[in-house]
Amino acid sequence: MPAFQGAIFDVDGVLVDSPHEKAWRESLRELMEREWNDIRGLTTWSPGAFTPLVYQEEMSGKPRLSGARAALEYFHVPDDGDLRLAEYAARKQEMVVRLIEAGKDAGIRAAAASSSKNAKLFLRKIRLDAFAQQQQITSASLRPGLTLLDFFDADVSGRDFARGKPDPEMFLTAARELGVAPHAAMVIEDAAAGVEAAKAGGMAAIGIARADDAGLLAEAGADIVVTTLDQVDRSVLADGLWPLGVPNRA
Repeated sequence: MPAFQGAIFDVDGVLVDSPHEKAWRESLRELMEREWNDIRGLTTWSPGAFTPLVYQEEMSGKPRLSGARAALEYFHVPDDGDLRLAEYAARKQEMVVRLIEAGKDAGIRAAAASSSKNAKLFLRKIRLDAFAQQQQITSASLRPGLTLLDFFDADVSGRDFARGKPDPEMFLTAARELGVAPHAAMVIEDAAAGVEAAKAGGMAAIGIARADDAGLLAEAGADIVVTTLDQVDRSVLADGLWPLGVPNRA
């Protein structure tokens, strides 16, 4: 099998710690305790019911409105003609922006691919030159002011694709913009829907388990499942890694 030529990274939860789970959970809590308090008793929501597993199974990797709809359906929030859907999605987006603002070489070409409209803001916040200085890494390529966004050869994050994950459209577009055939690309994802999208596009998939969800990622078809990218043998990547479609668990 030929060496991989392209790597496509999801952003939230893979390259950076994602505030999305917290934003979805806290924005719904705010609504249930304030504006939606009158319907709270009609739902299955409670402060402890919105667990990391609920986020991973129902919402992770989905576009904003799809994620909001999945959460409201999961907690049996009464339908009101999508008014609550829009309110929840807007509240979550406001919280994500607040969290971002508050917080934040094997020759393989790399692309960023996230459904999040905030991905570029994430990537611009991360200074690679400052990180290298902290870790005492010397590299001529790490020029002053270099951000993680500058690292990528392509970035398809935040685009309005006709179909979201688990459809492979986003990843196929990223591979095309890298100039890499799908079979020569690997996708690094922390959501089952993203792994399914990678496999549907004929790509290899590395699953990053973040919340006791290694089983979900493996069931979605991840070729290997790890808890950190440090566990991936880069020399194996350069040689072409594993046979596609054969799940391994690390």
